[in-house]
Amino acid sequence: MIVRQLQEAEKTDRRIVSPDGNWESTRLLLKGDNMGYSFHITTIYKGADFRLHYQKHLESVYCISGKGEVETLADGKKYPITPGMLYNLDQNDEHMLRAFEEMQMACVFNPPLHGTEVHNAEGSYELEAEAIHD
Repeated sequence: MIVRQLQEAEKTDRRIVSPDGNWESTRLLLKGDNMGYSFHITTIYKGADFRLHYQKHLESVYCISGKGEVETLADGKKYPITPGMLYNLDQNDEHMLRAFEEMQMACVFNPPLHGTEVHNAEGSYELEAEAIHD
């Protein structure tokens, strides 16, 4: 059994802060845990407005707290993000993410992240990155 506590994980190298200052993510499950997906608690900082395009990963995002919106760029549709809302990037959707308030999100990635990933110039994660080991 794998057991991790968020507040303890936040004090380790499992907490990744984006170089652009838009978010931070504590990666509770990673590829090395052999679950077939990764699970993160991510904070999107108030005022963040940035483009993402996970070309090699599928993502599900559940809003725990805060308010914002996600806009799919292919069709320009905007979806409000509020607590209890789940959105799924099931088509490698290129999108904009905006935080009107600080948002705390639970995120699942398939394939799983290794641990140290941050977004590249295209707003995506690379498939291979440095792994975090306990």
